[in-house]
Amino acid sequence: MNGIICIYKEKGYTSRDVVNELCKLLSTRKIGHTGTLDPLATGVLVLGVNEGTKLIEIITSYDKEYIATIRLGIETDTLDITGNITNSKMPNNITKDDIDDCLKHFTCTYEQEVPKYSAVKINGKKLYQYARNDETIILPKREVTIFSLERISDIEYKDGYMDFKIKCSVSKGTYIRSLIRDIGKYLGTCATMVELERTRQGNFDLSDCYTLESIKNKKYKLKSIDECILDYKRIIPDEILYKKVINGAIIDNIYESEHIVFVTNKNKLLAIYKIYEKDNTKMKPWKMFKTN
Repeated sequence: MNGIICIYKEKGYTSRDVVNELCKLLSTRKIGHTGTLDPLATGVLVLGVNEGTKLIEIITSYDKEYIATIRLGIETDTLDITGNITNSKMPNNITKDDIDDCLKHFTCTYEQEVPKYSAVKINGKKLYQYARNDETIILPKREVTIFSLERISDIEYKDGYMDFKIKCSVSKGTYIRSLIRDIGKYLGTCATMVELERTRQGNFDLSDCYTLESIKNKKYKLKSIDECILDYKRIIPDEILYKKVINGAIIDNIYESEHIVFVTNKNKLLAIYKIYEKDNTKMKPWKMFKTN
């Protein structure tokens, strides 16, 4: 059993919870997810099974799409509604046009500060461990790209706060909680995330997802490794190149492509090669697949 499976992660589960449950249901220890979803979040969680785990690095790099609910007027230590309120400022005189203009402003590439409650490591220690121990640390920043960002609901007024939904498509490494915090600051107030659903990761979307319950009832189908890398250029090697590829040799880069998938004449996967960073006239093995 090798391939990729998409699970609809329900609220309250960690991504690790889903992996652990799936390992039991599929009777294998080798399963990994391709991007953490917080317990509060729901939606598309793409997982590699056995040989499919070799695609985790590839799928993790894909852009992602989310629908989130923003509350203007409060900020919490976790940057979502589950945390302790650390700041409040009523969003007085903020209009729909102000919000929509703000969202246009953030449809860009910018340096985003990572949340202190996250699994990013600094000096070998996860940020949330520093936060839980009340240790002060400078939070790292990452360059992220917001490809699209729009308001998709009317504004609801609750106890003086303003709630509305956004839909966004973002690059790898983007924290929606941080984006919402930054939106609040730009609007001259503060903001926190109330709900989050991941609706797409790369070519995988909600229509590809199974629930854990459907897995229990054996109503599922793994996507093959092959169909998950259709965008990569494919080469059938001759006998000499075949021996080099299956032995993981560095080869000449004659393909005018960053990545090459080598397959047999029966379309069986052999390896994915990528440009060798020390010498771009060469290619090196990136992902090797079983040939027997």
